[in-house]
Amino acid sequence: MAGRASQSELIRRLPKAELHLHIEGSFEPELMMALAERNRITLPFRTLEDARAAYNFSNLQEFLDLYYQGMQVLRTEEDFFDLTWAYLQRAAADNVRHVEMFYDPQAHTERGVPFDVVTDGILAAIKKGERELGVTGYLIMSFLRHLSEQDGFDLLVESERWHDRFVGVGLDSSEVGHPPLKFERLYQRCREMGFKLCMHAGEEGPPAYVREALLDIGVDRIDHGNRSMEDPALIEILRDTQTPLTNCPLSNLSLCVIDDLKKSPVKAQLELGLLVTVNSDDPAYFGGYIGRNYEQTAEALELSDAQLIQLARNSFTGSFLQEAEKQRHLAAIDAAIG
Repeated sequence: MAGRASQSELIRRLPKAELHLHIEGSFEPELMMALAERNRITLPFRTLEDARAAYNFSNLQEFLDLYYQGMQVLRTEEDFFDLTWAYLQRAAADNVRHVEMFYDPQAHTERGVPFDVVTDGILAAIKKGERELGVTGYLIMSFLRHLSEQDGFDLLVESERWHDRFVGVGLDSSEVGHPPLKFERLYQRCREMGFKLCMHAGEEGPPAYVREALLDIGVDRIDHGNRSMEDPALIEILRDTQTPLTNCPLSNLSLCVIDDLKKSPVKAQLELGLLVTVNSDDPAYFGGYIGRNYEQTAEALELSDAQLIQLARNSFTGSFLQEAEKQRHLAAIDAAIG
């Protein structure tokens, strides 16, 4: 027990970056109910307890159905500000110093919420977080992979006025049946425009999806990447290129990607020299924010203190921060561990 207590204290002390966070996935049921009331929107939940009960699901599609249902109450710039600000406060409490968050504008514009309402609300909260919490934030615009590549090109045009506010682009939503190469031309254009490239791959999709993202598309970061562990040659490429993997252990457990946290690939990936990080993904739905992901993963996998420190270091090394900023955060980790 004393060992676990000391590891919890180490996790609390360690400065961290969060590299895989969907801001819409931080939508706690309490805030959802409050915004529904503010916007006079009727939800299928009569009480807060009903809403909390709905946050139980058994696979990615059931989660996505609930995820998009909850979004219906997000209507105003104030709503998106409140959503983002609530997450940033929780992240700061877990000693997150930098976050690179995904958001899904297509999920909002297709239901009639203007792009600027969504984006400006999130960006205003990020600015406040930097000023008042000391948490820096980058925004990554995600394409929904169940939509067409042309829809992605349309979003790229619609978002033009904000391009200098995005560090990169991502690809999320239902993975199986929507391989990375479906978006090859779109990602080529994004690379030409100077965006960093992220893709969800190898969560439920096969190792071949990770190969496509890494070798055919040339992404800068693989989100999830669990099933790359089934392909020894791919593991070697990931190690040699030090391509960051944004692992989300509690998310994997909630979505039945694994049936036991002891089966998370995080420890094996660390031991193989991969640049793996631990993140919360959609923390309101998946049982915990980044601190809880570190704690439960450390306990399940019996991670050493050195491995926890490496995960924190990896989170900054794998970020899109400038090199000088990375070094500043890495020095802060060294100071925190004495």
